[in-house]
Amino acid sequence: MATMTPSYLASLTRLRSSIFQTAYNPSSIRTGAKYLRRRLRGPSMIKYYPMRLTILEMMKGVSTKTGKENGVVKYNAAGEEEDMRVWDENELQRLRDVEDRKMRGKGAPKKARSKGEGRRASRKR
Repeated sequence: MATMTPSYLASLTRLRSSIFQTAYNPSSIRTGAKYLRRRLRGPSMIKYYPMRLTILEMMKGVSTKTGKENGVVKYNAAGEEEDMRVWDENELQRLRDVEDRKMRGKGAPKKARSKGEGRRASRKR
């Protein structure tokens, strides 16, 4: 079997890269082509995170005629109003947890209406 010369191998590599439409990189330096071939992350990240509202955008949409309490109303292109209230997810989760604990009987004890109704007052001395 005949050995192939380095110049022949280089020309073969150049021909192979032109046929298969790959980058010809004879010195094997890093090009970052692997990252450039990847799907872009930006559009999926924009879809994942919710839209951020600035204070100015919220104040533009405040409606006094609808009577919505603590709410910000934004009008879409059709003129219909959209509720744009900003919810604190941590607070909502805390309220759900408190409600769940109350249903299981683990909530805070009831407050006494007067001094004689308390738990301590009903105990024997």
